Amino acid sequence: MFEISIILLIPFAGTMIGSAFVFFMKDEMSELLQKSLLGFASGVMVAASVWSLLIPAMDMQTSEGFFRVVPAAVGLLVGVLFLLSIDVLTPHLHLGTNVQEGPRMKLSRTAMIALAVTIHNLPEGMAVGVVSTGAEHGVEGMTFASMLAVSLGIAIQNVPEGAIISMPMRAEGNSRMRSFIIGSLSGIVEPIGGLAMLLLSSLVLAVLPYMLAFAAGAMLYVVVEELIPEASGGKHSNLSTIGFAIGFTLMMVMDVAMG
Repeated sequence: MFEISIILLIPFAGTMIGSAFVFFMKDEMSELLQKSLLGFASGVMVAASVWSLLIPAMDMQTSEGFFRVVPAAVGLLVGVLFLLSIDVLTPHLHLGTNVQEGPRMKLSRTAMIALAVTIHNLPEGMAVGVVSTGAEHGVEGMTFASMLAVSLGIAIQNVPEGAIISMPMRAEGNSRMRSFIIGSLSGIVEPIGGLAMLLLSSLVLAVLPYMLAFAAGAMLYVVVEELIPEASGGKHSNLSTIGFAIGFTLMMVMDVAMG
């Protein structure tokens, strides 16, 4: 159980490391770096969704043809709808825009940006928790190595994400320490989401292929709805494409080599 606890905390540690960049960098992150990091994060999440979640969800099925892919297809669509509903019901604000999304509430700009990132981090924590549940119960194809690969991959993705949050917080007038704390806390939902999956392991195991695909769908929603539009808008979108390719390749290699 101690090993699994560490696995659940690794992604949060990645967010904290990225948020700590605010102590060492200038008040604003350059557009070139931000787009590169957004692309990198997108690549890691897409690769993790495919190799760590969707493919294992299909491999767990003994059926052939159409029925082999049903759990993955259903779970993915439900995951997308779940994140869509959270997006609609939670007041939040994305980087680079002043347009509030979700219900109208009197919250500070800082709080709404933090809520936006928290929405992004929820499916990542759930993904680690679901894979950890399978590995803990000896599900075929799910080992400690695959669990570690997912956790490390998401942690690597969280490093640039933490910086992308804390740096704009500083630029908005917050102190470096406050920016670091807000950036770090945006990732606290990840170990919470992972722990929830472990506590519900008896239920999760019964529908594990669906839950793997559910986490993949939620992560892909974040990529398509938020990360890619932010990375590809305006100038220097080619850097986000390069970052995506690097992130995707890194996560793919990690998953295959360690899984």
